[in-house]
Amino acid sequence: MTRTEYPWLLPSAMADPELPGDRGGRTRRTVRDWAVDIVAFLCAAGFGMAALAAIEADGSTPDVVVLADTLIGAAACCALWVRRRWPVGLAVALTLLSTVEPVAAGALLVALFSVAVHRPFRPVALIGAGALVVAPVQPYLRPDPSTSFIASTIIGVLLVLLVLSWGMVVRSRRQLVVTLRERARRAETEAGLRAERAQRLAREDIAREMHDVLAHRLTLLSVHAGALEFRPDAPPAEVARAAGVIRDSAHEALQDLREIIGVLRSPRDGDGDRPQPTLATLDTLVAESRSAGMKVTLDNRIADPDAAPAATGRTVYRIAQEGLTNARKHAPGAEATVAVTGGPGQGITVEVRNPAPTEPFEHVPGSGQGLIGLTERATLAGGRLDHGPEPDGGFAVRAWLPWSS
Repeated sequence: MTRTEYPWLLPSAMADPELPGDRGGRTRRTVRDWAVDIVAFLCAAGFGMAALAAIEADGSTPDVVVLADTLIGAAACCALWVRRRWPVGLAVALTLLSTVEPVAAGALLVALFSVAVHRPFRPVALIGAGALVVAPVQPYLRPDPSTSFIASTIIGVLLVLLVLSWGMVVRSRRQLVVTLRERARRAETEAGLRAERAQRLAREDIAREMHDVLAHRLTLLSVHAGALEFRPDAPPAEVARAAGVIRDSAHEALQDLREIIGVLRSPRDGDGDRPQPTLATLDTLVAESRSAGMKVTLDNRIADPDAAPAATGRTVYRIAQEGLTNARKHAPGAEATVAVTGGPGQGITVEVRNPAPTEPFEHVPGSGQGLIGLTERATLAGGRLDHGPEPDGGFAVRAWLPWSS
């Protein structure tokens, strides 16, 4: 969150929320607050001195009353230094005091302004109504010889209304600024969360792609390396064929890994020209598995595989690839079946089945993340995927994906 560059130029209510406070938890005054408080004190003192000068000009006022007015006016002006902490109490006290003390009128106006700025409408309306009610009392009890009663009352009422209106305008503007700042803070937080979620989804997509691609290649390497290990007396032609498959699979795995790392480094640095698997390349996947010695039956009833949406075809390819990889790891020697049916408007159904293994084999460890990734991939494509053991001891993976016509 970008902090205010010059918080000392703002009121404490609008300054940086991280501005330190005193031990009582109250926000400290900013430089602007001190300047405003000093100006308010001087204005109230000037107003009181003008009223005191008018009282002294009236020769009928006893000196004791003039001295009392001076002391009370000074106390009222000094009380303004606590107006930020107790604005309502100070305004009520000065309202009552101003009924008999003209020199406290300036301090009363400042206190009313503070209430309008720092408190909601209801207490402002109650205190303002009280100030308007007592506005005619002071000119009646202690009239100014140079001003009529009606003129003094009208001036007092107008001044009260003016400072209250001004204070409420200032309060509404501050509330608007605070609201906009909170909205900006929430928007910044939400943008950070969206960016974090996008990064997490990108990492999951990359991890899913790495698993789908590399698991298939590395399983081929594991199967043929195991064959060479457990059949050292195999014919030279079979050994050469297994070595060729190992070499080709290692080369393809390195190419896939190089492409994914290139995307991680920079999207612009990736190869980008390698063809992506689609439904039309499903025959190549099956042929590759057969060349590795796996028994695979393909039943592809899609009339025009090239017409299938690219994203849907790629998902079908990955499902078949993961199903064959699992069959090769957990049921070696068993014949796997890949069936693809469907068409435009009815979607594509892909099934990969394998029976239970008939011969003992060395188990290849698996993490189980492949099927989880396939389920997420099918869900993101708008389809569904189910997997589980068959009654005969085999295993099946079934998925349905939409195909919009």
